[in-house]
Amino acid sequence: MILVFDVGNTETTVGLFDDETLHAHWRITTDATRTPDEIALTLRGLLAASDVDLRSVRGVAIGSVVPSMTDPLSEACQLLCGVKPVIVDARSKLPITLDVLEPLTVGADRIINTLAASRTLGVDTIVVDLGTATTYDCITADGVFLGGVIAPGVRTSAETLFRRTSKLPSTELVAPERVIGRRTEECIRSGVVLGAADAIDGLVRRIKGEWPTPRIPMVIATGGLASMIAPHCTTIDRVDPHLTLVGLRLAFALITNSTPR
Repeated sequence: MILVFDVGNTETTVGLFDDETLHAHWRITTDATRTPDEIALTLRGLLAASDVDLRSVRGVAIGSVVPSMTDPLSEACQLLCGVKPVIVDARSKLPITLDVLEPLTVGADRIINTLAASRTLGVDTIVVDLGTATTYDCITADGVFLGGVIAPGVRTSAETLFRRTSKLPSTELVAPERVIGRRTEECIRSGVVLGAADAIDGLVRRIKGEWPTPRIPMVIATGGLASMIAPHCTTIDRVDPHLTLVGLRLAFALITNSTPR
């Protein structure tokens, strides 16, 4: 089995693959203050709860946008599984091209999304990744990352609203039943959730207007909030919340020249 980690600014998504099948997955808080021993203890508990024998984990891949988290997590995996993790970043030798002005600054998640989209979809693709930031990755069918857009994430925008306004209460983010809210919480949900959906549709239309090939790109949404926001969008063709985990599994196989099991 292969253990993969998508380390985001707010949450870390963990996936366990048995060959090409996602056997289990978890979300944990990204906390760079935790020691390798603390991280290993958390991971041990997650694996034990899913009846996973540590001896069955023969490889680990990490894609991280939080540099201070990478080393403690890597050390924790070595303590737990006895294997050295593969770190996936802009320097990794992968069959993709970063056709941007500063390729070494491209985040690991965007590189991994490029690999996953080009290998699993095989068509021009816009990947909308809804995390702490909402990123739009522009990818050709043959694995060229053209660049994209980085916007504030849905929760990031909501938290700023709550923090900067004294009378607006912190509100759970769920899809509103209608646009015009009758209570303050409904108004907030409508503004944040539907506002995010319309922002996605608007940016996707602009991106398509600049697309450099005659092909119409597929739009795929991923990330923790994709399943909530996508139904309110008109431009999203498909939702795959685990696209980045799939990309990490593919990256591990390509970098190590092995077949994950």
